[in-house]
Amino acid sequence: MSDLTRRNFLQAATAAAGAGLLPASALGAQAAANKANGPVVIASGNGKRATAKAAEILRQGGDTLDAVIAGVNIVEEDPADHTVGHGGLPNEDGVVELDSSVMHGPTCRAGAVAALRNIKTPSRVAKLVMERTDHVMLVGEGALRFARAHGFEEVNLLTDDARKIWLHWKERHSDVDDWLKPPGEPDEIDLESNAQSMADIPFSYGTINCCAVDASGNLSGVTTTSGLSFKIPGRVGDSPIIGAGLYVDNQVGAAGATGRGEAVIKTCGAHTIVEAMRTGMSPLEACRYALQRIIDTTTEPHLLREDGSPKFNVVFYAVAKDGRYGSASMWSGAEFAVYANGKNRVESIRSFMFKREDIE
Repeated sequence: MSDLTRRNFLQAATAAAGAGLLPASALGAQAAANKANGPVVIASGNGKRATAKAAEILRQGGDTLDAVIAGVNIVEEDPADHTVGHGGLPNEDGVVELDSSVMHGPTCRAGAVAALRNIKTPSRVAKLVMERTDHVMLVGEGALRFARAHGFEEVNLLTDDARKIWLHWKERHSDVDDWLKPPGEPDEIDLESNAQSMADIPFSYGTINCCAVDASGNLSGVTTTSGLSFKIPGRVGDSPIIGAGLYVDNQVGAAGATGRGEAVIKTCGAHTIVEAMRTGMSPLEACRYALQRIIDTTTEPHLLREDGSPKFNVVFYAVAKDGRYGSASMWSGAEFAVYANGKNRVESIRSFMFKREDIE
C-alpha cells in the first residue's frame, strides 16, 4: 500500500472511529477472521437463499457467474421481496422498472440492463447482453426488445401487494393533489404527524448483490434491483452501472452495493473497493474506506442530518481472491448473507459508520 493510500485510509478510519465504529484492533481481528477456504459467496441481507444456491453450483464445479445469477434468480422471482424483480415496488406512475448488471472475472466481461419492464429476471438478460452483443448496457425499450428476441416471457411485474403499497403512497404522500385519503383518515394533513403516519410505507432502495469466488480463485458478481421505490420514471441507480453497484477484477476481488444509488454512483463505490483491496486493504477495510468517501462527498443539505451524518444508508459487500470477505454499512442494523467454510448464514454487520439510536 502506498503511503498516500495508507494515509487516506487511516484518516477515514479515524473519522469513522469517532462516529462509534469498531476500534481499529477489533476491525483488524474481524478482517482476519473473515477468511474461508473453498467457495465463498457473499450477498445482501435478503440473499441467504441466493448464497446457498450459488454455493451448491460452485461445489459442483459450476462457473462463478452462472452460480451467482442462479442465486439471485430466486429473489428476482419471489413476489414477496419488494426490492427486486417480480413484486418490486414501482415508480411514481405505478410501473416496475428493473436494473441489473453482471461481471465475469475470468473473461473480464460485463453486461447490464436498465429501466427494463415486464421481465422477471433482468440478471439473465444482462448476462445475454454480455454474451450476445458487443455492448455492455441496454436500456428501456431496447432492452425489452432484446429480451423478447431471446424468448423471455413478458409478465406484469406489479403484484397486487405492490400495487396496494403504491396506491397507499399515492394517497398519503401529498395534501395538494386529487388523491383522497383512505376511509377513516382526516382530510386535513398535519405535515409533522403525517411524516409519522407514512412511516409504515415500505419506501425502499433495496437491492440484492451477490459476489462469489470459487476454490480456484475465480470471481464473478451480479447486482439486481427494482430500484428506488416511487422514483421518477426512467431513474437509474447504481445497480446496472459497472464500477458503481458492481465491480469484479479476477486478480483482486469483487464488490457490490445496496442503498442510495446516487451516492454510490458519485464515488464509483464498487470500483473504489476493489482498487482499495488492490493496494492491500482487506475487504472490510475497503468497504469502510468507500463509505468514508461517500460521507466526504455528500454535501447536499437535504441529504444531511443536523449532525452532518447522511440521512440515507449504503451497504457494501466484498470478497477477495484469497477467500477473505467483508461487509460494512453507513448505519447500524444491517445484515449480510454469506456462505463460507461450508456454512450458509445471515450475519449482522458489525462495522458501520454511524449508530442508529433506536438500535442497541
